[in-house]
Amino acid sequence: MSSVTVRVPAKVNVQLSVGPLREDGYHDLVNVFHAVSIFDEVVAKESESITVSVTGKWSDQVPVDDSNLAIRAALALAKHAGRTYGADLIIHKDIPVAGGMAGGSADAAGALVACNELWGLGLPFDDLMEIAGDLGSDVPFSLLGGTAVGTGRGEQLSELPTGGTFHWVFALANGGLSTASVYAECDRLREAEAADVPWPQPNDSLLEALGTGDAYALGSHLSNDLQVAALNLRPELAPTLDAGRQHGALGAIVSGSGPTCAFLAIDALHARDLALSLTTTGAAHTAVPAYGPVHGATLV
Repeated sequence: MSSVTVRVPAKVNVQLSVGPLREDGYHDLVNVFHAVSIFDEVVAKESESITVSVTGKWSDQVPVDDSNLAIRAALALAKHAGRTYGADLIIHKDIPVAGGMAGGSADAAGALVACNELWGLGLPFDDLMEIAGDLGSDVPFSLLGGTAVGTGRGEQLSELPTGGTFHWVFALANGGLSTASVYAECDRLREAEAADVPWPQPNDSLLEALGTGDAYALGSHLSNDLQVAALNLRPELAPTLDAGRQHGALGAIVSGSGPTCAFLAIDALHARDLALSLTTTGAAHTAVPAYGPVHGATLV
């Protein structure tokens, strides 16, 4: 096999609860992930070394050196297999860069699946999940897809059944936000308030809404502990969230560390109308309808 293509989805966090800052610099999380139908494609081709190139939207914002998470994933997979392998990785971007939708993690997951196939390793899914957990907190979910609760740093996953399809609109912002800077701002704000930070817990009402497919209930329980910090760093996101609510969104939330804003719609038609309203009124320069849950990294 000389070429392998893998499609891998973006995610939205329908609950992101952030615990106190730990001594190791991380936070314990309750992170309810939901994979949505905005995809990157990762192509792996035979080569003597591991390289990466990027096409599509935001391609000029993606590093192509060894800091690229897809290269790190391929190197980690080769190390796990105990051999030296090569692959030309070609990433076609549709997931926003630094947008709070796990685009880099998705590409890493895509590289793991693609190289496992290209190199004929035949490693089981559990092995790929173990490698993914060492690469970053969101990479295991990008492999898994669907809907899941992440605990620990977010990498310990429990799958959640959902009772149907949920329809979303994602307002894509100009420029990204550094995840590290948003967490740092969250810690700064908490320290300034001198308030006790509770241990994160899953929202049972939100989990029930996912299980029954109740979009109205899910919309009322969306939550993100990083949202205040993201809005502090990017105040212009607040009017976008307000506009989505005014145009009938069942719920409006910053996705992960932002700056992408996510709006839950009633159905596919409402999602299309909401996306059009956001762009024609200037509340968002780009608004993309999508649905979830969808599968994780999948061979095409």
